[in-house]
Amino acid sequence: MDIVKNGEKEAMIIPKGRIDMSNSHILKDKLLELYNDSYLFITIDFSDVAGIDSSGLGKLLLFQKKLKEKNGELKIINVSSEYIKKMFEMIHLNKVIHIETL
Repeated sequence: MDIVKNGEKEAMIIPKGRIDMSNSHILKDKLLELYNDSYLFITIDFSDVAGIDSSGLGKLLLFQKKLKEKNGELKIINVSSEYIKKMFEMIHLNKVIHIETL
């Protein structure tokens, strides 16, 4: 999982493969690291993500809430998996998190 820092308050996380119960703690750790370093605008690039389960979704929602409390934002870009697009639409994740390309 790569991290690209853009300026003082913006960063991007680029996960690969699946985000599930076996590894969603890594995403949480990366998000927490950025949050603790005062990054308020975090983008997650989903172009190489093949799947996500409820534990991964929970991490996304938790950090959207934390960032919003500090006037920040979590954004998801480049959702390439049709399965993930359908899941995000089904649970109305786009009502809570800014999702581009959905």
